[in-house]
Amino acid sequence: MRPEKVDRLATVIILTLTGLVGLVLFALLAYLLLSGIPHISWHFLTSSAESFRSGGGIRDQLFNSLYLVVLTLIVSIPLALCAAIYLSEYAPDNRWTNLLRLAIEVLSSLPSVVVGLFGYLVFVLQWGLDFSLLAGALALTILNLPILTRACEDALRQVPYLQRQAGLGLGMSKWRVTTKIVLPAALPGIITGAILSAGRIFGEAAALIYTAGQSSPAISYTDWNPFSPTSFLNPLRPAETLAVHIWKVNSEGLVPDARAVSNGSVAVLILTILIFNLLARYIGYLIKRRLAK
Repeated sequence: MRPEKVDRLATVIILTLTGLVGLVLFALLAYLLLSGIPHISWHFLTSSAESFRSGGGIRDQLFNSLYLVVLTLIVSIPLALCAAIYLSEYAPDNRWTNLLRLAIEVLSSLPSVVVGLFGYLVFVLQWGLDFSLLAGALALTILNLPILTRACEDALRQVPYLQRQAGLGLGMSKWRVTTKIVLPAALPGIITGAILSAGRIFGEAAALIYTAGQSSPAISYTDWNPFSPTSFLNPLRPAETLAVHIWKVNSEGLVPDARAVSNGSVAVLILTILIFNLLARYIGYLIKRRLAK
């Protein structure tokens, strides 16, 4: 067979398989959204969940998920950024650096259940944090750190080396070049990676079952004291997130409208993750335009 025909045939096969995968994903998303969007309402988003009666909402679960994203990013962004700066700007190209990158890759492939059990043994039992948002945030940091480190390192490596040489040629120290030249230029990629990682944090469930807990105590959204047991800002309170709530409703199903609550929660989860992705690209685009001026 002639090379042109082989190339054409391979192209057709690849495009066909890609189209099939895209069609399956689109059909799945369309089914989940069409099943859940009719159950979304202002009452559903702003009312608390019910344990036995119908008509409950996802107010607390939605807030817990967003608050957990913030706590996780507060912990993971500085760690990931420091690791990325070391790997990109300071680490020598030797066996130790390659072993460190391999460890990051292995850590990124850990099952979330394993991370959850590790968090339960260390953060919940050994550190005495009990089931809490803080324990969940630390467990999610383990899941998020490899992805965020790689995203930050890739963003730093995309900065042209000539910019580094120009700064060093002007007599700037390497640390000053990194903080004043490299980091601002890599900021769009870093922010994009952070927001995209937030989408994964928002949809995580398995690790949080063993760390953040499966129940939410009564909280007050007017209590701004983070040390109060009833404050919505208290990071040491147990908190059921939206993803865990979906799992719990589907596994127990004690409320009469369990199917409607589950479908609506899934739709909210998908739409929120979609917003995270669109927001990441939009903010990255705005920063690139501003830096280009």
